[in-house]
Amino acid sequence: MNDDKLLAKSEVIRVKDLTFLQRAYVFEILKGMFKAARQIFQPSFTIEYPEVRSERAASFRGRPVLVEENGVERCVACGLCARVCPALAIEVQAAPTELAKERYPEKFEINMTRCIFCGFCEEVCPEEAIIMSNEYELAFSSQQESIFGKDKLLKSAEIMKPRLDFLRDHR
Repeated sequence: MNDDKLLAKSEVIRVKDLTFLQRAYVFEILKGMFKAARQIFQPSFTIEYPEVRSERAASFRGRPVLVEENGVERCVACGLCARVCPALAIEVQAAPTELAKERYPEKFEINMTRCIFCGFCEEVCPEEAIIMSNEYELAFSSQQESIFGKDKLLKSAEIMKPRLDFLRDHR
């Protein structure tokens, strides 16, 4: 019996019914048209892309690259980037090395047709060896061209300094 009283009290009661003009959304349509008309008189901006290239911010996530310092890649072939990649685009094979680190990636490949530029590989890397660059132009005529090996992935730390500084500031 008490449950019936609670259900009766929980009914939704409208405080105010909408007028005909409010139900027809006339004022809302006019406000939208006024905003669009105002935009016509604003100065337009166009970047003529192939000839003029815009500078990307350090936070931009372009294609992933491997960082090298003094001719040696930072990667220790831990394989975390390959495990965390949701698209399964990264393949790493480790080999031992005589350098201070235990191993290096004998084979490091990223299938760029599968890469979704999520940046998970960059976040999980303990050595800041794989980072997202500011490069965004990718065009392939075959599937084989889209598989980037170490020859296409390695970039020097000096070139990638703006992105590395951004990552250090925001971690």
